[in-house]
Amino acid sequence: MIVPLKEAVAETCGGKAGALGALLSAGRPVPDGFVVPFAVYRAAVRDLGLGRLDGDAARRAIEARPVHASVIDALGRGLGELGDPPVAVRSSAAGEDTGQASAAGQHESFLAVRGAGDVGDAVRACWASLFSARAIGYRSAAEPPGDLAMAVIVQRHLDAEVAGVMFTPADPDGATEIEAAFGLGPSVVGGTVTPDSYRVAADGPVTRTVADKRTRLDRRGARLVTRDVPARTRDRPAIDDATATRLAELGKEIAAVLGGPQDVEWAIAGGRVWVLQARPVTATPPPPASSGAPAGALTGTPGSHGTVTGTARVVRGPGDFARVRPGDILVCPFTDPAWTPLLRIAAGVVTETGGVLSHAAIVAREHAIPAVLGVRDATGSLRDGAVITVDGTGGTVTATDA
Repeated sequence: MIVPLKEAVAETCGGKAGALGALLSAGRPVPDGFVVPFAVYRAAVRDLGLGRLDGDAARRAIEARPVHASVIDALGRGLGELGDPPVAVRSSAAGEDTGQASAAGQHESFLAVRGAGDVGDAVRACWASLFSARAIGYRSAAEPPGDLAMAVIVQRHLDAEVAGVMFTPADPDGATEIEAAFGLGPSVVGGTVTPDSYRVAADGPVTRTVADKRTRLDRRGARLVTRDVPARTRDRPAIDDATATRLAELGKEIAAVLGGPQDVEWAIAGGRVWVLQARPVTATPPPPASSGAPAGALTGTPGSHGTVTGTARVVRGPGDFARVRPGDILVCPFTDPAWTPLLRIAAGVVTETGGVLSHAAIVAREHAIPAVLGVRDATGSLRDGAVITVDGTGGTVTATDA
């Protein structure tokens, strides 16, 4: 009923679990765990008639059904073999983490979960997230739509001191791109913190841009807590150059095992580097911006190629979603994966925080939407309804005459 993570393959456990299984088998540093495969999901929903329901009704139907006692028992045995630690519970859907579509952040993940009952609830929530608005919106833009099934990964939770994302290069002479911030990884992948960025050249030199990392996410017991980073350490590098080089070397090993450039989530806990996820790179980010921004332009990090002019729509949260019209440019504090449906109608994106390797930036590139990230006080500097030009390749935002 459950599959050891080391034995997981994409055909029965999804691409995310399959990649981690391959890395574990190759001796790479992946937290141990197990997978609840597609077959368990299919058995759980077989008689719910999901094909006749809309997305919201399908999600509610799954959430309303208790997880079968046999599944809870299997989860309890699997957790016992791990020593009953806090665990991360993460989606591994069919069609997720492929070379055509990352589905970055579109399904649920849970950290610091403990006990078979709570893990069972988290597994069910991962199943139900197949039918969230953001997942449905993402799938509707993906080609081909493919199978609809959800496996779930259960792994040891890591209390990361530092975490981030790494893109390995597409060719041997290319550079490895790394983003890093203090605490757990959702701050980086969710775009709520502007991370440090590191570029490790093929011949060894490291260049870095250190960000003002104002918050961090950590586990406190069974809860995740966001807290302020002390002012004196906000601009301290999250990792040193030697660690960036070590990550780049690990990235080469991961790419060799998995057969191509990889988007890698990593964490450092107890001084050791761990791999949390690896998937094919679906869309390469723009290179770092060069100098020479237009006079009066706001500057940020190039996030997604292209230039677009449109109406600025200041969006501070889900309550503003209904105001966005096709062709508007989102101007927002950050975009987390719940904002994905907006990326199907927006012409461009400007954020105040976040890095080029965050989930939202990845989805923007997959949708070919120009994006500039980390523009300080964008929501205050850009007027709602103004006409602006976003240069996602150069990293600039300019107010223009309507």
